[in-house]
Amino acid sequence: MTISAQDVKSLRDRTGAGMMDCKKALQETEGDLERAIDLLRSRGEAKAAKRAGRTTNEGRVASYVHHGGRIGVLVELNCETDFVANTDEFGQLARDVAMHVAATSPVAVSEEEVPEEIVQRERNVYLEQVRNEGKPENIQEKIVDGKLRKFFEESVLLNQPFVKDPEKTVGDLVTETAAQTGENVQVARFVRFEVGEAE
Repeated sequence: MTISAQDVKSLRDRTGAGMMDCKKALQETEGDLERAIDLLRSRGEAKAAKRAGRTTNEGRVASYVHHGGRIGVLVELNCETDFVANTDEFGQLARDVAMHVAATSPVAVSEEEVPEEIVQRERNVYLEQVRNEGKPENIQEKIVDGKLRKFFEESVLLNQPFVKDPEKTVGDLVTETAAQTGENVQVARFVRFEVGEAE
């Protein structure tokens, strides 16, 4: 069964759990949102549930420069209060996310922010691949959906395995910090510069 990015976002907004955890829960419950919420609660992954809808007007911008000054990253990380924005945990998360972006060069913060033309281009490439491999027509779309899921895991910041601890996604780190600080925490945006790379 195909789980849409909108379904994952809805579940994440309601629970505060990581994107990958939400996607897995929806797959396990065959897309049933309420059952997925119960599943996440039973696993203790919905720690930030009550905070997810609250506004995040405070935060900080973190920077990271890597590789002899050839790669630089700015990340905006938001929370609800300046008190939390000034905590060590929040600062560490901002630095970790900036360092992660330098290492992995994601295309967007979340699946919803990936430009539609990129998604469509990837889908077309994967469809051509499975046709060239001679896969039966009735399973081509399922294979393409699987490849697209893999693309999101590799290319979307919140879905990527964290470079310092691949057992967790960046989204999991954000959720953990939200649970520790008691506030809604969001990666608002990032920009990555690399010497010799044009915009």
